[in-house]
Amino acid sequence: MAGRTVTTRGITVLAGGITEARETAAAAAEAGFDMAWSGEFLNRSAVVTVAAMAAAGHGIGVGTAIAYAVGRSPLVLANDARYLDELSGGRFVLGLGTGTRTMMTQWHGVLDPDAPALRMEELVPLIRRLWSLDRGRVQHSGRFYSLDITPTAEIDAPLRREIPIYTAGVNPRMIEVAGRVSEGLICHPTVTPRYLESVVQPALARGAAKASAPRSRALLSGVVICAIADSTISARREAAAQIAFYAAPKSYAPVLEACGFGSEAAEIRAAFLRGDHEAMIDAVSDRMIDEMAVAGTPAEVRESFPEFERRYDHVSLYSPSFTLSPERVSENTAAIVETFARS
Repeated sequence: MAGRTVTTRGITVLAGGITEARETAAAAAEAGFDMAWSGEFLNRSAVVTVAAMAAAGHGIGVGTAIAYAVGRSPLVLANDARYLDELSGGRFVLGLGTGTRTMMTQWHGVLDPDAPALRMEELVPLIRRLWSLDRGRVQHSGRFYSLDITPTAEIDAPLRREIPIYTAGVNPRMIEVAGRVSEGLICHPTVTPRYLESVVQPALARGAAKASAPRSRALLSGVVICAIADSTISARREAAAQIAFYAAPKSYAPVLEACGFGSEAAEIRAAFLRGDHEAMIDAVSDRMIDEMAVAGTPAEVRESFPEFERRYDHVSLYSPSFTLSPERVSENTAAIVETFARS
């Protein structure tokens, strides 16, 4: 893959509470990181966490990686982004994803989980239109969304009308979405150079070819597992645990197969069904760790990190959490900030 001239650096907080996220963002800003991101899951809100990080006023860019695009209306998403951008001083990136089909139906109550790519291709331009409500009425009638909003009072213009929107994608069709309507693609931690070359880049090109007007290349934002410890063996096993967590669901099987890790994935899923976490971790090969994570001593992770910088326009590091204690996650997150502080 062709090298990139400038790669920005971020940290992603996927565990812990709001106070810890705010402290991590402050430390990352002090260390010269460009961005601080937060995702969401069953028990956390990316929007609220990012608001806390932005409101602390450390001057670092912030973003959702990702916020669920389902379960929120286009207007709610547009307004959340508008205010997060204002809180951060115009340094916000709205990262959106749909999650798996199970997440859509069982977590968010989506009645029509089919065609998530079409849903996102309808949603993203609609959000952008809603950032111009100060200019007048917005009408829309589509497959997934229908709205008719006429401002009943004067509305202030947003701080920025062109807040960057990144979309997450793993399968080729969802990756096409980024090429067609998004400023960037948030790449899953299981993505490897082989997958970037054989699947991601062609899918982005297909998406761009379908765009209604010529558009800039979608930036690649990589989310990279990072485990740092005095013991290389311990750090690599922590990284392996997180890789095993991602490999367990069937939804990621095509990605791992395309990356050449089909046999490992099958073994991981079998161990998962038995409830055997240790066997799941044991099934992760050294090559999987090397291609999906930076893990080892501080010196070792600094040495291996440039390979990931060559893959992406932006690289965001985050701590494994599967099978790790909250204290260890916090310790590792602090070590990431310290190890990758810009001199």
